[in-house]
Amino acid sequence: MSEPSITISPRAAHRIAELLKSEAAPALFRVSVEGGGCSGFQYRFDLVKERAPDDLVIERYGARVVVDPVSLGFVQGAEIDFVDDLIGAQFKINNPNVTAACGCGTSFSV
Repeated sequence: MSEPSITISPRAAHRIAELLKSEAAPALFRVSVEGGGCSGFQYRFDLVKERAPDDLVIERYGARVVVDPVSLGFVQGAEIDFVDDLIGAQFKINNPNVTAACGCGTSFSV
């Protein structure tokens, strides 16, 4: 398998690093894809204590992100970003694999 091309924007990396520093024990930021939402799939973001042996680990600007192999197929080539605008602050996945998304932007299809 070739090197997965998932990137983390500097804004997202700095926000993830802040979140991880606030944890009492060392933690990782997990990005996963699960079934659900009005378009079929949705992203999930969690702070976890350990990684699975087959997780992809991405480290940028002090942020440690893990992605499981199943989710990796959905986010290949994507960028993890963090936006803070009038409607609120949130992590956003800029994903070239998405063929449709719901109006609120929380679910997608490929």
